Amino acid sequence: MFARLFAPTVEVSAHCDLPCGVYDPAQARIEAESIKAVIGKLADNDDPDFRTRAVIIKEQRSELVKHHLWVLWTDYFKPPHFEKYPQLHTLVNEATKLAGATGTKGTMDAAVADQLLAKIDEIAEIFWETKKG
Repeated sequence: MFARLFAPTVEVSAHCDLPCGVYDPAQARIEAESIKAVIGKLADNDDPDFRTRAVIIKEQRSELVKHHLWVLWTDYFKPPHFEKYPQLHTLVNEATKLAGATGTKGTMDAAVADQLLAKIDEIAEIFWETKKG
């Protein structure tokens, strides 16, 4: 018992309960693409049941976008990344707002979904640059 108390520890970090180390902005992008597709389907359908389900799905996907971006922001990106890419905080903030209540979660505007996709692409570009170094 005492041996376990005094055993060396190893520090790990990851975005899930197991330290898998897998991070990828593609997760946020896939959800954002789904949002844009749902917005398009909503525009072409008058069935109230379909529209209700579609809005719920769009809102869920918007929350998932925010979740995936926050995981990158809080768990993957480190101080050296923010020093090298000082716009990163602003990009993540703008992207999560575009997925929030004033963005894709609260609108049926496909242009907002396009803006969200563009922000995710900017974040992805930085992400992949950090993986090179």
